Amino acid sequence: MDKSTEFSSLAINNADTAWMLIASALVFLMTPGLAFFYGGMVRYKNLVSTLIQSFITLGIISVIWVLIGFSLAFGDSLGGFIGNPASFFMFNNVGLQPNPAFSATIPFALFAVFQLKFAIITPALITGGVAERIRFSSLMVFIVFFSIFIYAPLAHWTWHPEGFLRKWGVLDFAGGTVVHISAGFAALSGAIFLKKRKDGGTDNPTNIPYILLGTGLLWFGWFGFNAGSALAANELAVKAFLNTNLASATAMVTWMLTDGARGKKRSVVGAAVGAVVGLVAITPSAGFVTVGQSIFIGCTASLVSYFATRLKSRSSIDDTLDVFPCHGIGGITGMILTGVFAENVGLIYGDPTVFLYHLLALLIVGAFTFGGSFLLYKLTDLILPMRVTEIQEERGLDITQHGELATDVPSSY
Repeated sequence: MDKSTEFSSLAINNADTAWMLIASALVFLMTPGLAFFYGGMVRYKNLVSTLIQSFITLGIISVIWVLIGFSLAFGDSLGGFIGNPASFFMFNNVGLQPNPAFSATIPFALFAVFQLKFAIITPALITGGVAERIRFSSLMVFIVFFSIFIYAPLAHWTWHPEGFLRKWGVLDFAGGTVVHISAGFAALSGAIFLKKRKDGGTDNPTNIPYILLGTGLLWFGWFGFNAGSALAANELAVKAFLNTNLASATAMVTWMLTDGARGKKRSVVGAAVGAVVGLVAITPSAGFVTVGQSIFIGCTASLVSYFATRLKSRSSIDDTLDVFPCHGIGGITGMILTGVFAENVGLIYGDPTVFLYHLLALLIVGAFTFGGSFLLYKLTDLILPMRVTEIQEERGLDITQHGELATDVPSSY
C-alpha cells in the first residue's frame, strides 16, 4: 500500500495543525534572527558575509531536506543509525495525512516542514565559529556535507522511534543534542581546522542594536522551537513555552549579575548572549521539567557558559563568536541537567539509568560531531580551499566574497 494513503482514515486536528503552522514559521524566523545576532558581533567589513552565511542555509537545506535529508533523518530505520534514503526521496510518501509514528493529529508534510526548520538553523549556528575567514563557496559545500552526514544521522538517533539513542531513553525535547551540541562541536572543529584569524580579530561588535534585534527574534522564535516540539496545542506545549521564557530570562539576569559581581560594567552584549544561553540550555528539557527546575537550568548554564567564554579567550582557539562556549557548553549543561531533572526518570527520582545514558550519549555525540566535522572540513578543503587568502581576509569578506558593503558609506573598520 502507498504510504501516502495508508493512514488516510486518521483525523487531522485543526487546532494542532494551526499551532504547528505557526510554530514552523516561528522557527523559520530564528535563522534571520541568528543572522542579525551574529552580524552585529563581527567587524563592519564582514557584516554582509556573516549575514548571508546564515541566510544561505534557508535555501540550501530546504532543497537537501526534500531530496534526501528528511529520508535520512526520519525514513525507515536501518539498524537505528540512519533512515532509508528511498523512504521519502523527493518527499515521496510525505502527504497531507498524519503519520502516527510521528504525529497522529497533523499532516505528515507539516511535521516534515517543522523538522526542516531545525535542519536549517543547525549549520547556520556553526558559521559563528568560523566567521571572518571562511570562503563562501566552500562553506556552501560544507553545509551540504554536514546536513547529510552529521545532522541527519543525529536526528535519526535521537528523534526517530527506532533511533538507538531514543531507544536507550535519551531525552531531547527540542534539539539540545541534535542542534546545539552538534553545532557547538562542529564550530569548535572548524575553528581548530581554519586556525586563528591573522589579525587576531576584535571583541568590539559592529552593531549592538543588531545583536539585540537578533536576540529578540531568536527568543520569539524559540517559543516555536520548544513549545512546537510538543507537536500539538496542548498542556505540554504550554509547559515548554513557560519553561523556555523563564530559563532565558534567568540566564540573562544571571549573566549581568555575574558581570557586576566581578566588578565589570554590565554588558548589553553579555545580556543578549546570556539570554541565548538560557534558551539553548532549556531546549532538551523544556517539556520534562518544572518551573523551578527551569530557573535552575537557566542560572547554571549562564554561569558555566560565562566562565567558559573567559577561558576560551585565554586559549589559542579562535572560535570567532563563542559558538562552543555558548551553544556547545550550554547544550551540554542542558543535556546533563535533563538527565538529572526529567520528570519521573531523572536522577533526582532515584534511578540513575537515564542520567548515565545521557552521559554516554554526550560522549558519542561529541566524538561523532567533532571528528566527523573535522573530516568534512578536510574533504571540503580538498574540493575548494576553505580559508580565504590573507589579502582577502584583510580587505574583508564582504568585498572579496560578495562585492558588496553593508551601506554606501562604510563605517570605520
